[in-house]
Amino acid sequence: MKLLFTPVLLLMITFAKAQTDQRLYDIIDAVSAERLENDISTLANFGTRHTLSDTVSDTRGIGAARRWIKKEFESISSNCNGCLEVSFQKNLIKKGENQRIVHDTWVVNVVAIQRGTTFPNRYIIISGDIDSRVSDPNNFSSDSPGANDNASGMAGALEAARVLTNYQFHSSIIYLGLSGEEQGLLGGQGFAKHAKEQGWNIIGVFNNDMIGNIKGVDGIISNTDFRIFSEPVPPTETEEERRRRRFYGGEVDGISRQLARYVHKNVQTYMPEMNPMMIYRLDRFGRGGHHRPFNDEGYAGIRIMEAHENYTQQHQDIRVENGIAYGDVLEHVNFNYARKLTAVNAINLASLAWAPPAPQEVGIGGIVAPSAILQWSPVKNAKGYKIYWRDTTSPTWDHSRYVGDVTNYTLEGVVIDNYYFGVSAVGENDLESVVVFPNKIIR
Repeated sequence: MKLLFTPVLLLMITFAKAQTDQRLYDIIDAVSAERLENDISTLANFGTRHTLSDTVSDTRGIGAARRWIKKEFESISSNCNGCLEVSFQKNLIKKGENQRIVHDTWVVNVVAIQRGTTFPNRYIIISGDIDSRVSDPNNFSSDSPGANDNASGMAGALEAARVLTNYQFHSSIIYLGLSGEEQGLLGGQGFAKHAKEQGWNIIGVFNNDMIGNIKGVDGIISNTDFRIFSEPVPPTETEEERRRRRFYGGEVDGISRQLARYVHKNVQTYMPEMNPMMIYRLDRFGRGGHHRPFNDEGYAGIRIMEAHENYTQQHQDIRVENGIAYGDVLEHVNFNYARKLTAVNAINLASLAWAPPAPQEVGIGGIVAPSAILQWSPVKNAKGYKIYWRDTTSPTWDHSRYVGDVTNYTLEGVVIDNYYFGVSAVGENDLESVVVFPNKIIR
């Protein structure tokens, strides 16, 4: 039987094909729950990974853990012909610099860089925390397996490296193990400052902190819900930028919020079984995570984590009390769920690293006019550009138009007063940059 395709149907088929990249499905399928289980078990079995714990033993303490992580990255690198640059990055924290540093301590991070072929100084980071703790944040001797918090996130970074080193990317990816999180985000502070000193162009940080628990203290059990935390605007914005926001909007359109929207959209496209929940907050109420030091330096950074926390398993001495088993032990980790959230990270790392950079400058005009006018700076490796717009009350970019290889466009009949707008660069396989909110007014 001969199949006949109408022009409309052909357009629909072409459009559907353009929305997905088979490589990202392959990446999802390559993530292994078994390898994650092995890594999380190994990390938990170091007994404690407290930042101030033993650094000499080969079997217990943070020293043994970070050396093992470094060896794992080196093993991954050997399987891809040395494609990772693996090293330690460290900072000395003196006793008394904060209440959780009771003796001079080297806070040591483990770094593995997969260098991009086109934009080697443009970086996307996935991070997990090496360290763990019990009820007393200064107790560095008691058993603190930290299976979910945060062996799960560290294992996710290792597994992402195993999968993504099978590919080459335009931009660089950093797989990062951070220490000192429980002592005050010290590892992130040191590495973010190091990146700033090196002049690195960091365009996104995915902080993975607790990606293995599916049963909440509220009784909800879900292996599909997860949260994406992001701050609304950078803390480094200038007074002039704040003044412009008052008149032109953008209170929820900072670079970290756009990164969160990017992840949300990709997950809905490639992993529709998952429920990404964008949380309009830097982190949990009154709490912190290792993306914050990067935000403080002006970089885009988000936290990806489970949706339903169980506080009996976080920062707890291992014990049974009133019939409740406390402690962050292996039995509470769902390795298949950790696989899903690792895949969430992996496809977004790959998508960003394959996509062209975002336009640095996006201008907008159309005051007291029937149409919205946008113009933007050209981008290397972009084959074209896409304009996005949404209702001012919508959390997501709901409307878009691919406008081709041009650097300005007028959306006829779209009144600037009623929507927010943005522009992304489109590259090979139709992979896109993060959407850029206008940062210039066209008069």
